[in-house]
Order: sequence, then structure tokens, then C-alpha cells
Amino acid sequence: MKKYSNVTVMDHPMIQHKLTILRDKTTGVKEFRELVEELSMFMGYEVTRNLALEEVEIETPVCKTKSQVIAGKKLGIIPILRAGLGMVDGMLKLIPAAKVGHIGLYRDPETLQPVEYYCKLPSDVAERDLIVLDPMLATGGSAVAAINFLKNKGAKSIKLVNLIAAPEGVKAVAEAHPDVEIYVAAVDEKLNDHGYIVPGLGDAGDRLFGTK
Repeated sequence: MKKYSNVTVMDHPMIQHKLTILRDKTTGVKEFRELVEELSMFMGYEVTRNLALEEVEIETPVCKTKSQVIAGKKLGIIPILRAGLGMVDGMLKLIPAAKVGHIGLYRDPETLQPVEYYCKLPSDVAERDLIVLDPMLATGGSAVAAINFLKNKGAKSIKLVNLIAAPEGVKAVAEAHPDVEIYVAAVDEKLNDHGYIVPGLGDAGDRLFGTK
């Protein structure tokens, strides 16, 4: 796969360990949900690495001291429905003050193109650093469409977080939106004829919510 400057693949051992369990077809719904939440939280550490800090004065049990806190940056978490919902709680554990918006997209089974059916965003979306969540980056169509929509609403700072990506999806997003940082835990081999990532983990939404 061609390397893009705006793509980060997280190869931390704990992320890779949990991702392996997530892929296993014998992993049940409860454990699958827990793993998606944990992976999202782990990935969130890297995604938020460059948040600005400011110095404040506090008093410890021993003395007064100066220390650093996040500099009041407005953040927004935007899951792409429905599978992106599984990643929200993990991110919120790190950044509980973030506002949450939702973009509903589904992939037409024949054209494989995204179709929008729902959108609800924070009113000040243009002022926030947005983190778009979707477990799978397959063709990239849904991610590109969601980012287009956010930019049309005035968003200027957007990051995309996926657990597993196909090279085709990475290419589509990286080339359509070179200003958007992409964070993934793994880039797999390819897409199959049905638009599923190989080896992937199947349908993330079905495995999260126990549907077929």
C-alpha cells in the first residue's frame, strides 16, 4: 500500500492483541462490544496526543505547584451510524466533556455508495476539533461522504479513527481529504467482491448489536 503522510497505523502490542481477539469469529457479542470500547480508548491516547496544554497552579497535600491541563479545546465525537456507536464510550472515557454528533449512512449493496439517512451535529461544529469514528474503513465511501458533510457544515479540524482499514479505503480518504488525519489499528489485505475487508472481522454492526 502506498504510504500517506496523514495516515497513522497503531502497532502497539496491546492494540494488536485485542484486535486479534476482536477478529475471531468465536468472540461473542458482549466481549466484542467490550473490545471495541477498549480499543477505541487505547487509540484515543494517540489521537489526542497533540492537544494543547496550559499551565495552572494547584496545591498538592505537600505544597503549591504549577502543572498542566488541556487548554479548554472544544472537541466533538462523530460516530458514523450504526457501527461507530460502539466506539463512542471508549473515547468519552478519555474526553468526557466532548459533545457527540451522529451521521447516519448506509452502503447501497449494489453500488456500494453511501446513502445518508440521518445527521445531528453540535451547533458549534465549526469551532470544534472533530473525531469521526467508524470501526471499518472499507471502500472509504462512507468516510469521504461524512467528512464532506462536516466540511460543508463549516468543520475545519477533522480526524478519522478506524479499527481496521482496507488499502482501497485508506487511498480514497487520504486522497479526497489530505488534511484529515487517519488513525487505524490495522490495514488489511484487500476488499472482496462484496466490499468486505479481507481478512477483516465481518460486519462490525452485526457483531456489535447481535444482528444479521
